[in-house]
Amino acid sequence: MLQPIEFRPVGIVRSPVVEPADNIWGSVKCRIELDPSRFTPDSLLGLADFSHVEIIFFFHRVPESEIETRTRHPRNRLDFPRVGIFAQRGRNRPNRLGVTICRLESVKDMAVEVVGLDAIDGTPVLDIKPYVQEFAARGEVRQPKWVDELMRGYWGSTYFG
Repeated sequence: MLQPIEFRPVGIVRSPVVEPADNIWGSVKCRIELDPSRFTPDSLLGLADFSHVEIIFFFHRVPESEIETRTRHPRNRLDFPRVGIFAQRGRNRPNRLGVTICRLESVKDMAVEVVGLDAIDGTPVLDIKPYVQEFAARGEVRQPKWVDELMRGYWGSTYFG
């Protein structure tokens, strides 16, 4: 049996979005505030040289009772095929981890400002990584057609919170 792993957040998301939503994230600006008990501004030294960051976060508002481990219809839409939890990016994942690549707007003191982070206000951030092209997909990328439909508008819509 695998042993549990414990994480301690490195920071928290401050966002105008306070409730989980879909199709609003493209223009959402938010700030990630580092935990001052663990970090100092030098923890972010050099990060501003990157155009994008990868944010790993915890879907803290998903109750344990709603975690999926098998199959489901993405977004509970019956017009999408039933697929395993590891064939989709829903928030009801076994470990409730989210990963998003965002545009880096600025680094100020103990905060990182980003655009396009699909995490709500108060979300614990587990890690911040610079986006490095060499770690991106290599070769041709393929995905099912239902994903194209599911993601249509996810980033492009505007949030007017």
